[in-house]
Amino acid sequence: MFPKSNDALIETSYANAKEAYAAYGVDTETAMAKLATIPISLHCWQGDDVGGFEVADTSEGGGIQATGNYPGKARTVAELRQDAEKALSLIPGTHRFNLHASYAETGGRRVERNELQLEHFQGWIDWAKANNLGLDFNPTCYAHSKAADGFTLSHNDAGIRQFWIEHCIASRKIGEAMGRALGSPTVTNVWIPDGFKDIPVDRNRPRELLRQSLDAVFAEPTDPACNLDAVECKLFGLGLESCTVGSHEFYMGYAVQNDKLLCLDAGHFHPTEVISDKISSVLLYVKEILLHVSRGVRWDSDHVVVLSDELRAIAEEIIRNNFQDRVHIGLDFFDASINRIGAWATGTRAMIKALLIALVEPTNMLRELELSGNYGARLAMLEELKTLPFGAVWDYYCVKQGVPPGSAWLNDVAQYEADVLSKRS
Repeated sequence: MFPKSNDALIETSYANAKEAYAAYGVDTETAMAKLATIPISLHCWQGDDVGGFEVADTSEGGGIQATGNYPGKARTVAELRQDAEKALSLIPGTHRFNLHASYAETGGRRVERNELQLEHFQGWIDWAKANNLGLDFNPTCYAHSKAADGFTLSHNDAGIRQFWIEHCIASRKIGEAMGRALGSPTVTNVWIPDGFKDIPVDRNRPRELLRQSLDAVFAEPTDPACNLDAVECKLFGLGLESCTVGSHEFYMGYAVQNDKLLCLDAGHFHPTEVISDKISSVLLYVKEILLHVSRGVRWDSDHVVVLSDELRAIAEEIIRNNFQDRVHIGLDFFDASINRIGAWATGTRAMIKALLIALVEPTNMLRELELSGNYGARLAMLEELKTLPFGAVWDYYCVKQGVPPGSAWLNDVAQYEADVLSKRS
C-alpha cells in the first residue's frame, strides 16, 4: 500500500545530503551518532486509552481521559507490551517506557494504591530488561474514589491527604527500585489534578497543604543514581478552570527550593505560551528538567506530536545548548480515535526528527552571525536551512537503525492491525 524501502536510492540520496551539509561544516555521521544516544520515554497510556489494569473502582475521580473508540486497544498488560514492542520496532534508537502506578500487575487481587510494592511491577522490569529499555514512573493521583471531588495532596481531609502521600511515597520507592534494577535512573513524576472549577475564596490554604504533603512525600531521600523526582505544573484543566493548586509558579518555586526536576508539559500553559522558551530559563535554576511533549489544539488536548515549529524549537533549545544530559524527554499524548501503534510511532518519530534537524544545523555559524549583529543574514540562513535535504539523512538513519524509513512503516502497522488488533473484541 505504501512505498517500500529502496535502500540503493536511500544510500545515493544520503551521499548527496552528506555533501550538502558538509558545505556548511556539518558532519551528518556525528549528528546521527549523537542522536542515537538520546532516549525518548514512550508513555504507556497511549496504548490503552489511559485505562490502566488495576483491580479497583476507577469509575470516580476523573483526571485525564482519551477520546475516540478506534478498535483494537490493549486490554491486558500482555497486549500492551506486545503493542509497545511493535511501536518500538518502528522507531529508530534505544528508548524508555513510562508507566503509571495504575498499570500494576496484582494477580487479579485488589491492591490499594498506597500499598503498591515493587513486586507489582517486577513483570515490567523483566520486560524492560528483555527489550533494553529504561523505565520511568508516575503515581496515579486520579481515577479513584479518593480523588472524586478533585483534590488529592491538597485535600482538606487529612486522611485523604495521607492516603495520597503514602501512594506517592510508595511510587518513589518503586521508581528507585526500577532504576536500580535497570542501571538507569527512573524519573518519578508527581502530577495531581487538584483545583477549583469556579473562583475560590482561598487559594493559599490548598497550596500550603500541597507544600506540606510534598515535603512528606520527599522526606526520605532516594538514590539519584536510581531515582529522580519531578513535579509537574498545569495552568488549568477540565473541572479546574479557575484555579489549579499546582501552578507553574508553585512548582517552579518548589523545584528550585527542594532540588527537584521541573516537568514542563507542552499542553499545560496558555495557548499562546510555548515551553521551548522556558527551557533555558528554568535550567539556570534547576539541575535537570522533564519534558512532556504533546500537542495542544486550542487547549490541553494532548494530540499526537507532529513535526511542528514548536517541536523543532524544543529540540533546538536542547541541542544548541548541549542540554541533552539535563533534559529528560517524555511524550504525553493519547489519541483513541486512530490506530494506537501508529500514534506512538508518528509522535515519537516526529520528536526524533526534530532532534536530528537540530543536530544537522550549523549552529556555530548561526551563533557567529548573531554575535556580530548580522541579524539579517541569521534570518536568511535559518530560512535556507529549511530546504536542505534533511529527509535523506533521516531515511538513512532509519535504515542504519534497522527500522522502516519514510512511510514504509505504515505497511507494518496495517499488517499488525490485520493480524492482531482486528481480532480483539
